[in-house]
Amino acid sequence: MNLIVGLGNPGKKYEKTRHNVGSRIIDELESLNLENVVLVRPTTFMNESGKAVKNLLRTYHLKPENLIVIHDDIDLPIGKIRIIKNRGAAGHKGVKSIIKELKTKDFIRFRVGICPKTSKPRNPERFVLQEFRKKEEKIAKEIIKKTAEAIDFFSKSGLEKTMSKFNK
Repeated sequence: MNLIVGLGNPGKKYEKTRHNVGSRIIDELESLNLENVVLVRPTTFMNESGKAVKNLLRTYHLKPENLIVIHDDIDLPIGKIRIIKNRGAAGHKGVKSIIKELKTKDFIRFRVGICPKTSKPRNPERFVLQEFRKKEEKIAKEIIKKTAEAIDFFSKSGLEKTMSKFNK
């Protein structure tokens, strides 16, 4: 069994922000009826994600190796996904919180690009709490579907095949 966690912030105020793309992917995954997975959207704020994830792993008697975290990534352009395992947080505070609480980085991450293709924002903390612009929202919806497809493919084919197919 795998625990799939879509990171975001709770509440209507944050629902469509860039930081909540992980949570939005959980919405998409719910319609796929995946087998042998638990889909979770933590109700903690992003920077406290580790506490929720640690409790969930304990509740379901799972190890970090059974954890898949879906999160926004300001280092990737909007419309791109990268699948990684056993890597550092790269400045993402939600992932940093998870690594700190679990005392390991040995879990799978689906990184979803949210950055405009033109340049990196000057104030990342404020930027991630903004909603996508109209044109970007269309791309965001496409990458949400593509990430859900990648996770579905992963559940059937494993990590290596998924990485070679979707990390382009």
